[in-house]
Amino acid sequence: MSRAFVKEDGTDLAPLPDLPVSPHPNYVTPRGLATLQARLLAVQGELAALRARPDRLDKQPEAAAERDIRYLEARLRSAIAIDPASHSGDAVAFGHRVTVADEEGRQARYEITGEDEADAGLGRIAPHAPLARALIGAEVGDQVIWRRPSGAVRLDILDIGLPDDPRS
Repeated sequence: MSRAFVKEDGTDLAPLPDLPVSPHPNYVTPRGLATLQARLLAVQGELAALRARPDRLDKQPEAAAERDIRYLEARLRSAIAIDPASHSGDAVAFGHRVTVADEEGRQARYEITGEDEADAGLGRIAPHAPLARALIGAEVGDQVIWRRPSGAVRLDILDIGLPDDPRS
């Protein structure tokens, strides 16, 4: 039988495997929760547009959107929303922005956010990251040790604030 008569495309496309979900608690800031909700709405819109195409021979984009929707819905169901303003600000906690100085006096600013919000380029780190674990609980004036694969670094805590606080 010729391969030309074998049905390869069709509605019986198996769903793509789910994206891996982190085993860590899914702490989210208010901004992170809003971002997850917006991403879900965007992907749902993309899926609707894909399903409205007149030529739907390629079902892979739809399957990818469906997989992404499953992932985002799982992340939203497991979200534990924490408002950074609910912490006193005396010690570093989830959602806080922390200004530190290393041994050479170079300053850096980090924000402890949920995993889905983490972005090293923006200084946003997940709470289970080694740097975040070193910072959580520290107060202004404390020194912490950040254990990295390339060696430990001593950091001085200079300031603790909220992400929208212009002074921090």
